[in-house]
Amino acid sequence: MTYARTEPTDQEPDIRARPPLVREFLLVAGLFLAYKFGRRAANGHVEEAFRNAGNVWDLERALHLPGEGAVQGLLLHSQPLIHAANTYYAAVHFPATALFLVWLYWRRPRHYLRSRRVLAALTGAALALHLLFPLAPPRMLPAAGLVDTGQVYGPTVYGQTPATDTMANQFAAMPSLHVGWAVMVAVGLIVATRSRWRWLWLLHPALTLLVVVGTANHYWLDAIVVGAMLAVALAVFRLPQSARTAPARRPRPDLWGSVEGSPVPAYAGGGAPGALAPAVPAGSAVPGAFAPAGPPPSFGAAGGSADRADAGSRATARAGAVR
Repeated sequence: MTYARTEPTDQEPDIRARPPLVREFLLVAGLFLAYKFGRRAANGHVEEAFRNAGNVWDLERALHLPGEGAVQGLLLHSQPLIHAANTYYAAVHFPATALFLVWLYWRRPRHYLRSRRVLAALTGAALALHLLFPLAPPRMLPAAGLVDTGQVYGPTVYGQTPATDTMANQFAAMPSLHVGWAVMVAVGLIVATRSRWRWLWLLHPALTLLVVVGTANHYWLDAIVVGAMLAVALAVFRLPQSARTAPARRPRPDLWGSVEGSPVPAYAGGGAPGALAPAVPAGSAVPGAFAPAGPPPSFGAAGGSADRADAGSRATARAGAVR
């Protein structure tokens, strides 16, 4: 019978699978800088971004998706709550993803390699979509009637004039990398850990989704699109076979001789049923052990005649001695 383990063990990480630290730092930093400069290169296209925003808004209404204003209305009931949502949007996105990669690198090197590849592929695809489909966020769309909570209540990571913002491209709402990275963090930690509480990591992408919609930085469709892109990346970059838990085989006590090293009944070699053959190497002498008395007597026709002749000769010799 085969017993397969479905959860990672708490064994020490395989340091042979851990890539060089300096190389990984330079690689991740280079990818981050390439993305930031790529977003800035995609800045502008104001008219196209607002035209696409109107199309996305109309499509959401045609699909009967809930309005983003319903989520924002819940946050606006409490100023500390909306301030906490703005802080979560501004301060959790990058640090949470960085800590996720650092922990995987140190504790789950093979899972780290897969997660880094997935995040790099997802970010590169998002940058390409930002270039092809500039999109103004709902906080800029007059038809949405939403509040720019970052500018009104703070804190915010964007400038007051989006068209001239040199720090970020505010017309890159599609897709939402806030949601995409948060989902990847949750999925990566759930797969790489074995705690019964690991499913609570799903709270991170859930909170992120509510925050990006409630602060009017993203549409529902931004999260749906990034979810589809992440699913494709996870399917392409699968865990290597060596990182998966191999099935462990255990012997079945009811199958004699099915596993190497299992006891073999003595009657398999001609002994009495129920007796186990002693494991004594050939040619060794063990005190108190009885050596086999040779092959059993033969009861064939020829063997029987010889035995009877020998018995007759011994009987004649004894009779002569008596006379």
